[in-house]
Amino acid sequence: MLNTSCVEIPVQPASEADSGELRLDSTLQELSLYDFQVEAMDFGMKISQMLETNPLLPGVILTNQGKFVGMISRRRFLEFLSRPFGRELFLKRPVKALYRFAEIETLIFPSNTLIVDAARKSLQRSKELLYEPIVVQVSPQTYTLVDVRELLVAQSKIHELATKLLRQQTQSQLIQTEKLASLGQMVAGVAHEIRNPVTCISGNLGFLSNYSKDIMELLSAYEQIVGPSEKIDALKKNIEFDFLKEDWVEIIKSMKASSERLRELVTSLHTFSYMDETHLKEANLHECIDSTLLIMKSRLKYGFKVVKNYGDLPLVKCYSGQLSQVFMNIISNAIDALEEVQGETGFVAAITIETEVIDSSDGDFVNSELLQNYVLGDRPNAKQLSSASQNAGFSPEASEKNQNNAWIAIRIADNGPGIPPEIQRRIFDTFFTTKPAGKGTGLGLAITHQIVTEKHKGKLNLHSTPGTGTEFEILLPLI
Repeated sequence: MLNTSCVEIPVQPASEADSGELRLDSTLQELSLYDFQVEAMDFGMKISQMLETNPLLPGVILTNQGKFVGMISRRRFLEFLSRPFGRELFLKRPVKALYRFAEIETLIFPSNTLIVDAARKSLQRSKELLYEPIVVQVSPQTYTLVDVRELLVAQSKIHELATKLLRQQTQSQLIQTEKLASLGQMVAGVAHEIRNPVTCISGNLGFLSNYSKDIMELLSAYEQIVGPSEKIDALKKNIEFDFLKEDWVEIIKSMKASSERLRELVTSLHTFSYMDETHLKEANLHECIDSTLLIMKSRLKYGFKVVKNYGDLPLVKCYSGQLSQVFMNIISNAIDALEEVQGETGFVAAITIETEVIDSSDGDFVNSELLQNYVLGDRPNAKQLSSASQNAGFSPEASEKNQNNAWIAIRIADNGPGIPPEIQRRIFDTFFTTKPAGKGTGLGLAITHQIVTEKHKGKLNLHSTPGTGTEFEILLPLI
């Protein structure tokens, strides 16, 4: 007696699927899944009736007392029926007889498998199996089929979606880059225009100081020649002459200090604005860092402690303006992280900047024991390690040029909340951000990674332990 119990899900042609519902991370369970089951003891006629009733059905699931055995595809079933005496042999006999001949290697995926991954593995099969349907395991005891054609159509739509998204991201990045270039040119122009009057002021302050001394000496000589005078004494008292002499000197000093501060700020802006450099030039990295800190002083002056442990660095051939952008992005992220915990009782927000020259053997950073030292706080040993490097190996080209095997290391660390491991894996991805809308673009660290690894053939490493802090290590070849 035939077992007529089977579960039927309404068939939806793949061409009618709504591509708008697909995402880059869409899984097999979002496709049309076919759940037509037959028992191994059912006759082949039952499969023939199912396939005739449902022309889109790619095959049937074969079970034995409710347990999954395998699947028979429409193509294989019709192939065996078309053979000599096929209908007589298989339609009136149990399906298990046909399965002995039609059994093939079955591709089985969990229902949460990404469509793109399933399509890729499906296309890696042999030519004979290329168009066989794929089995999708929905639950431990539930198996369904997905048509390969529908799978490939979905993969094509996801590919179109990825291409469109990539085009949008590229356009956004180009716009952002153009904005930065325009901003850099504007800042360079403003800095140049400010520098001239600032230079005039600071240069003339020396003369003004000398002139004031000469005037004071002249007044003293007049007093000695003229002698005591009630009118002069009354005037001196009225203008507070004694205080004026003391304050005059202090005013000159404060003007000198302010003009020097303004000159340093203009120089920093001018250095920072060199974003479109075309050639490597020797630069003092400590001056680049100091210039960046000076520009960001408005964010650092309230409750932040900056510790600088500078080593003895030579001049480095680099794009100084772009490295200044790197320092600013990393320090800005450190400030954002510290602001989250700044209000806690007894907490002192600190940013530590270290620089040194290391040997390339210290830059290999593959020893797991040294990673453990870093996690446990053994910084002297951990400095030889750089873990969690994000897709940025040392460039062979840079290694060839780096004849003396020396590298410049710049480490920028904070004692903030740290970065969770799941975020660390995506920290350098373009447009990835954990900041609220309007505050972060997701380009800062992506551009930072690109400047270090592509522009300077270096390496950007991340060390972070949640609850302890975060350190970014920049390694630049000393060429």
